Amino acid sequence: MNNIQLRTVLFFALLVFSAGYAQNFQGMAVYESKTALPKFDVPKGMNITPEMQKQIQEGMSKALEKTFVLNFNRTESVYEEEQKLDAPGQNSPFRMMANFGGTSGVLYKNIKDQKLLIQREFFGKDFLINDSLPRLKWVMGGESKKIGNYTCYKATVIVPTNKADFRDMRPKEEKEAEKEKDTLTSAPATNFMDMIEMPKEKTITAWYTPDIPVSQGPENYWGLPGLILEVSDGTTIMLCSKVVLNPKDKAEIKAPHKGKEVTQAEYDDIVVKKVEEMRQMYQMGGGRMPFRSN
Repeated sequence: MNNIQLRTVLFFALLVFSAGYAQNFQGMAVYESKTALPKFDVPKGMNITPEMQKQIQEGMSKALEKTFVLNFNRTESVYEEEQKLDAPGQNSPFRMMANFGGTSGVLYKNIKDQKLLIQREFFGKDFLINDSLPRLKWVMGGESKKIGNYTCYKATVIVPTNKADFRDMRPKEEKEAEKEKDTLTSAPATNFMDMIEMPKEKTITAWYTPDIPVSQGPENYWGLPGLILEVSDGTTIMLCSKVVLNPKDKAEIKAPHKGKEVTQAEYDDIVVKKVEEMRQMYQMGGGRMPFRSN
């Protein structure tokens, strides 16, 4: 029996052994999320100075630096952003754009019922995304490392990108952008949205610890024999900075219920249509960027 098989067997053995204890077990994990946005070259004809480009890049990167709290028990978890009252620019355009990234709201996972519920506000409207947990076909690795006091093991999975999550956007390769420009018009591209693309899939690298035998993790990641303490897709990294097991003051873990009920696919379509609407407004405005420094 290899190390991976042994860890899996021990995980399920521990679950059986602690069945009576499981009802009262609860934990809390804090995650720091950062996104390194790729640098975009400003196409000729766009009304953006190098200073404005730097401001936009820095503003978006800062807005994507967030802290999240995951409260979990053996079968359920609630994941939401930690609100900081003294944080500047809460209502800035950068913050609004960052919330397109799929990280705002309350995310509830139920492993037993295979249920995913996400309560989210989008442009003043409340939505309740009601869907099943994504099926993640993890590939277990033999590598290990320490995160805090916990020994963690590596696992990877390839997942489709989310067309409504702007953390997945990438600059189009120069040849592809030129090809589309020649096909559509002889004029230089002036639309930022024409300069980006969404890859069809991405590779997720996770580090989990069997020392905390719950199949939970940040965002909608789950399905490993231990709590996921780090997740990275090459652009965004979510790293656990604190773990508290059986805290004295236990948080209430319950499913959200507020908002118009939609599936994940329906919600993504709503976001994409809104982005297209904003793109058209941008073109009608002569390509002027609405961003200002805070």
